[in-house]
Amino acid sequence: MNDYIELEQNLGVEFRDYSLLTRALTHRSFLNENPGGALEDNERLEFLGDAVLDFVVGAYLYHHYPEMDEGELTSLRAALVRAETLAAFARELEIGRFLRLGYGEAENGGRERVPILCATFEAVIGAVYLDQGLGAAKVLTEELISAELPHILASSAHKDAKSEFQVWAQARYNITPRYRVVKTSGPDHAKIFTLEVMVRDVAWGEGEGSSKQLAAQAAAQAALAKANEMELMEA
Repeated sequence: MNDYIELEQNLGVEFRDYSLLTRALTHRSFLNENPGGALEDNERLEFLGDAVLDFVVGAYLYHHYPEMDEGELTSLRAALVRAETLAAFARELEIGRFLRLGYGEAENGGRERVPILCATFEAVIGAVYLDQGLGAAKVLTEELISAELPHILASSAHKDAKSEFQVWAQARYNITPRYRVVKTSGPDHAKIFTLEVMVRDVAWGEGEGSSKQLAAQAAAQAALAKANEMELMEA
């Protein structure tokens, strides 16, 4: 499958069964517009890849952070397997270029949508696991997360940003922040939410995510960065 040679190079994997890789790259919109095809979409592989990622990431963190307690390990794993992080991995591997999407989904920017990229990355991991075994899935996953971990730890992105910003806002202004949806985009099965966090009538941060909860965390993270900058200027 010459079309996949470049993707295999990015993944560091040579597939034995190319039907697995093709299935991993097949979004349901493609089958909706091309009925009668022999292959299924990637949702079952996504399910499998999600489980493989949880195990590999959990084991990696357990062995590399022996002094970290269970609560922080859980938060760190959640930060590594959340949709935005996995979509970033998909972009790094250029998976979007090889996606099999329906025409409408492709025209609407499906190759860059966080939910689609996240799901496809999970499906690809599932395909690697079935084709090459756990060892190959482990090597690929660990290479990506080891590069991402320093950024997550440095920015405290694995912390509960909403709780931290609430503590700060209540201490500073005696007010609980509120969150509001400012924009919703994308089709029903792949919506992207944009939320803003307000203190009184002032917007402190804006964030985007595949759910309102993720968007709120991103907004709170932006607000915390602004709050920290203000504290430094006042020091």
